[in-house]
Amino acid sequence: MKRAPQDAQPLFTPRAIGVARTPYEETAEIPKGPGTKHEADGTLVILPELEAGLTDIEGFSHLFVLWAFDRSQGFELLVQPPGEDVPHGVFATRFPRRPNPIALTVVELLRRDGTSLHVRGVDMLDGTPILDIKPYLSSIPAETLRRGWLEHAKGRHP
Repeated sequence: MKRAPQDAQPLFTPRAIGVARTPYEETAEIPKGPGTKHEADGTLVILPELEAGLTDIEGFSHLFVLWAFDRSQGFELLVQPPGEDVPHGVFATRFPRRPNPIALTVVELLRRDGTSLHVRGVDMLDGTPILDIKPYLSSIPAETLRRGWLEHAKGRHP
C-alpha cells in the first residue's frame, strides 16, 4: 500500500558537500525579480574527501547546483516575488521560504582548481551549503519551453 504524502517520513538527512563563496553577504544584495540576470562570479568549494567526484566535470560548460536556503525560516504557499503585485504559488517561483528549503541554480563553469569550482551566475549568500552538483543537460528545444506567469511579467519589468 502506498503512503499518503502527509504520512511521509524524511527520506534522508541532507549533508553539505561543500560551501559557496560568493560576493553576497546579505539577501538584499542579490539581484531579484523577473528578467534578472545573475552574472556574479563565485566559487563552489567542495569537501576534500569528495574531490574524486569532480573527475571530468571540466568538460561541462554549465552545472546545476542544488543548495540549501539555510537562513530561511518557515514557509509560505502564496508569495509575492519582488516587483510583482499579485501572489503566486511558491512552487511557481524561486521564493526562498519553501516547505523544503532547497534551491536550484544553473551556473557557468569557468574552471576547476582541485576542489574549487570557479563559476559565474551565483545567486546565493556567501557560506551557503552546497547539497549536490550535476552537469546541465537539456534536450528541450527553446521554442517549446513555457515560462508561465513570467512571460507576462516581462512586459511589466524592464
